[in-house]
Amino acid sequence: MCPDIRRQRSSQDPEARLEEARGLALAIGIVVAESYILPVRDVRPNTLFGEGQVQRMVSDCELAEAELVIIDGALSPIQQRNLEDKLKRKVIDRTGLILEIFGERASTAEGRLQVELAHLDYQQSRLVRSWTHLERQRGGFGFLGGPGETQIEADRRLIRNRMAKLRRELEQVRKTRELHRKRRGRAPWPVIALVGYTNAGKSTLFNRVTGADVMAEDLLFATLDPTMRAISLPGVEKAILSDTVGFISDLPTQLVAAFRATLEEVTAADIIVHVRDIANPDSAAQKAQVLAVLGDLGVIDGEEEGENSIPILEVWNKWDLLDEERKADLEAVASADDDILPMSAITGFGIEGVMDRLGSLLTGDARAHELLIPASDGQRIAWLYAHGDVLEDKDGGEGEDGPMRKLVVRLTMREFGRFNSLDTYQA
Repeated sequence: MCPDIRRQRSSQDPEARLEEARGLALAIGIVVAESYILPVRDVRPNTLFGEGQVQRMVSDCELAEAELVIIDGALSPIQQRNLEDKLKRKVIDRTGLILEIFGERASTAEGRLQVELAHLDYQQSRLVRSWTHLERQRGGFGFLGGPGETQIEADRRLIRNRMAKLRRELEQVRKTRELHRKRRGRAPWPVIALVGYTNAGKSTLFNRVTGADVMAEDLLFATLDPTMRAISLPGVEKAILSDTVGFISDLPTQLVAAFRATLEEVTAADIIVHVRDIANPDSAAQKAQVLAVLGDLGVIDGEEEGENSIPILEVWNKWDLLDEERKADLEAVASADDDILPMSAITGFGIEGVMDRLGSLLTGDARAHELLIPASDGQRIAWLYAHGDVLEDKDGGEGEDGPMRKLVVRLTMREFGRFNSLDTYQA
């Protein structure tokens, strides 16, 4: 059920939200018997919906023999419990559904920690009867309280202790990530982060340009754990491409907090590639959601426009799904902006243009440097030929270390910094 609450209009069309909710259910293998929009004029604190609407849901559940009811919105613990009592079926809201998907898809140790923390944070306010299984985990722990402690109090304390442990482990993960980022920043290669709404085609693009086999299916949240691969670009010997978790409207706050360490990878990127599903009727609203998350991360100043701290290249994916009239309209828009490129990750259309643009963005600050290097320092001279554009190479006379060579090399600021860290000689 997709509640359309009059006083809580979202940027998404109700029909688009309903279709997205169906996609979320299908992503976890749920068979959808029926789905529809329910207009809500006045929110009922006990059930969210009016009595007549609840009775309709009861009848529909009986006819469809449904075992689960999904409400595509936020339910308070009381609303969830009361709906379950009236419908005689399990009821979950949008947050619970997304948490279930994340719990099933997380494959790395870090991902599982993040999902468990988010799930515990969500469940601790819903300790009514769904956590009685925790009693089995209490046997043998003498510190969990005496017989005067109620089951719910004991379970809440158990959850709080587990959450504290998970936060400590995730903090260690965050510190490890920070060390890795510093190591990448000192040495090697520029980082390009793929971001976008879930199911926009990030993983398909990632696989095409890297030759990887990251899960890329027509499912919401097919990718949860960030993946990195090396690629080469015009003018750039090596860059790191990072595939990240997809964004979604109304992403549960528990997940935003839990996945903060993962999302911080985006803030360390040299370029952000915003992959949009341009064939989706709700593409504009999806873009606004992605920009809102990037704004929260401090990458951009605001949701729509502003001075970005990291260059953003917007690629319009699924171009092959558009009709010719729509293509013509969008081409006029894209041609006026160098940072908007149409492409299809499935067919390969436009991929070369995207790679060329990334290369030019990464080498845009390159300039010529005149360097004096001992002729015997073949390793560093070879490094310059591998990482820069050598414009001139001639005799540099005699120096303290013997014969010298004078090179004029075109280098980006990043490459020049790496070159200086090699203890080379500058004229």
